[in-house]
Amino acid sequence: MTRLSRQLREDKALRDAALALVKADLAHLRGDLTGKSLGARFVDRMSEGAVDVFEDAVEVADDHKGVLATLLAAVVLWFARNPILSLFDDRDDDDEDAAADGEYEEYPGAPEQEGR
Repeated sequence: MTRLSRQLREDKALRDAALALVKADLAHLRGDLTGKSLGARFVDRMSEGAVDVFEDAVEVADDHKGVLATLLAAVVLWFARNPILSLFDDRDDDDEDAAADGEYEEYPGAPEQEGR
């Protein structure tokens, strides 16, 4: 047996092994494609991605609890800003009623407007 015939036999064996791998991959791919619809595969991939993002967010939140607490407090204070500011309002209720009725000028020395 010459070196050339031995090399040919080895190359054919490699070719046959590669063909068997390609056929196995195609069979596996066909099984995956027929098992689920396009929508189901899309939902699976999106849910896997969402789970990964959620796990990363939980990990970051565990590492930065102080920053997360500060951010949460800032959001709560932002939404509660009007009731909090009303506690520090120094105007009397009588002044507010008078201002609403237009009984006094907006600033001292303002000229009277006709039609009031």
